[in-house]
Amino acid sequence: MAAYGRPSLRDLFDESPTPHIAHPPRSHHRDFYIATDGSFRPHNGTTSPGSESDSPTGGLGVVVETLDGERVVRLSVPDTCPDNNVAEYRALHLGLDVLARRAPPNARVGLLIDHDQLAENVNAEVLASHGSAYDPPHSVSVPAATGLHWRGIQARINGFGEVRAARISGDRNPAHPLANAPDQYAHVNGEPDRCVLPDAPTVNERVPPPSRAERGGASD
Repeated sequence: MAAYGRPSLRDLFDESPTPHIAHPPRSHHRDFYIATDGSFRPHNGTTSPGSESDSPTGGLGVVVETLDGERVVRLSVPDTCPDNNVAEYRALHLGLDVLARRAPPNARVGLLIDHDQLAENVNAEVLASHGSAYDPPHSVSVPAATGLHWRGIQARINGFGEVRAARISGDRNPAHPLANAPDQYAHVNGEPDRCVLPDAPTVNERVPPPSRAERGGASD
């Protein structure tokens, strides 16, 4: 279960907006939740310009939990990328790849992202590729420097049963410290793998989550 006093990814997802996609209580619960973040630092500031260690650096952070808050995996890895936008895409690609090795293909997945455009692009892609009756609210536009990472994200989105991205603030993103200080959090990469595979994805929830329970709305 999630650590006492620290919100689980499910709690954060429940409380956060999902750009372009409605967030009804009976359908938004996921089997797995992924929080990702990417960081970028132009250089370390301790070497002369042009030296090898003066090249752009950063990190990728990933946290994966199940519906009940059990942690599946955490990652904190250094990375070299051209800017912060690209780092965010690389982090999400990594998180989806990690979960794909541990989850059944029909899993329902919730993504927690602190990058507005990336969250919007993910949900626009979901609407475009999962047979929605509604047209995507805008065309997807990704930074050119992401290379094949967006195509990898698209493939993973289409490989799961359902995917939905929620927009969270950076100060609430549990992947944020992992991405920003991979030298300090390298020990999490050695945590035992927890391959938590549910028997079947959760299709219907009988009780709305706390964040929705007190809100008025149409009856079932």
